[in-house]
Amino acid sequence: MREFTINHNDAGQRLDRFVAKAAPLLPPALVQKYIRLKRVKVNGKGSKREVRLCEGDVLQMYINDEFFDQPEEREDKFLAAFRPQLDIVYEDENLLLVNKRPGLVVHADETEKVNTLVHHIQAYLYQKKEWDPAAENSFAPALCNRIDRNTGGIVIAAKNAETLRIINDKIRTHELRKSYLCVTVGAPNPPAGKIEGFLLKDEKKKEVSFYRRPVPGGRTAVTYYKTLQKRDGLALVECELLTGRTHQIRVSMAELGCPLLGDGKYGRGETNRRYHEQKQCLWSYRLAFDYQTDAGALEYLRGKVFSVQNIPFKNRYFP
Repeated sequence: MREFTINHNDAGQRLDRFVAKAAPLLPPALVQKYIRLKRVKVNGKGSKREVRLCEGDVLQMYINDEFFDQPEEREDKFLAAFRPQLDIVYEDENLLLVNKRPGLVVHADETEKVNTLVHHIQAYLYQKKEWDPAAENSFAPALCNRIDRNTGGIVIAAKNAETLRIINDKIRTHELRKSYLCVTVGAPNPPAGKIEGFLLKDEKKKEVSFYRRPVPGGRTAVTYYKTLQKRDGLALVECELLTGRTHQIRVSMAELGCPLLGDGKYGRGETNRRYHEQKQCLWSYRLAFDYQTDAGALEYLRGKVFSVQNIPFKNRYFP
């Protein structure tokens, strides 16, 4: 039997979701079965899977020890980032806004397991003594949004579970406005407008295709854009995403006939080589907390706008 006391970061979770995190090797079907058979008790009593846990609740789990063993992938890899490198745009007791550099992955993938943005953030908070993994049942500081490896810009990191839930909800309801700057090869025509379509990702090739009409497996994508400057066959364009799909801006601008400078997947190789650009000129440079509904513990951010001023490709081509 294992016993857990629900802390602040665990509060508000459904019982079945907490059990799944606490016993990561327990099959999902057994999670539901054991709750139904009252092998998971809340404050000494059986409970329903959808009940929301409260701070101070005590859980007893009558589950075999082998289901609690942590998989190898869950080792504390953040400890390897003993000198966290972060460009912090804003920080308070609940969240961090970090300006990610191009070339850094946000989460571990097949090419990088340790040197990731989330590990640098976890190491930073661990060293500041704002996060102690030994004191947590299931929570670790987490990213609320992600951007491509070779894209730079603002990433939101939650320091606690309540912030993570609120920000994820605001992203889902389009109450956070994210604006991007990019340099395109050629200027969009018309100079401002909306690109609507359907994106279909090929998982093997790691490529996305743009379709004007619905296709099986395709996901809707809506991008607003505005041309800010033009010079020497290039354009500085601001984009705002209504949806957040993989490679959305890169594919959408290529569909418009003006791919991103430096984009090796959807761009023009000859032009990229001429300008010596090996990464797409794309930066998530502004974030606005445009709340339309109550934001609970993050209400103080209502109306706040944060931006990045020093963008390398903008300085080069549109100083």
